[in-house]
Amino acid sequence: QVQVVESGGGLVQAGGSLRLSCTASGNIFRVNTMGWYRQAPGKQRELVAAITSDDSTNYVDSVKGRFTISRDNAKNTVYLQMNSLKPEDTAVYYCNANLLKRYTSSSYSYWGQGTQVTVSS
Repeated sequence: QVQVVESGGGLVQAGGSLRLSCTASGNIFRVNTMGWYRQAPGKQRELVAAITSDDSTNYVDSVKGRFTISRDNAKNTVYLQMNSLKPEDTAVYYCNANLLKRYTSSSYSYWGQGTQVTVSS
């Protein structure tokens, strides 16, 4: 079994910062790309940022320069440092891990349960 657990959401004023964490655990051989997605009420889920196993990153345009994604491969953990937060960043943030399980040759995608980020104006 594999678990993906996020933490770090909360309520913050505009201009503030939050740091999200996400750890994958369980029957894992290797974690490949990890990413953060978000879904605001009435909107589709969108990719916010992703990082590959060799630390290549990509961001949605709306967060470039404000958010930073990083990872600790030894801990199978990904972080999202969010600075200069805006009310439009309010959403449920989900972590996604694409990984190889032990004793298999296939990649699997796992989602966390989501963490609420609310930015007040």
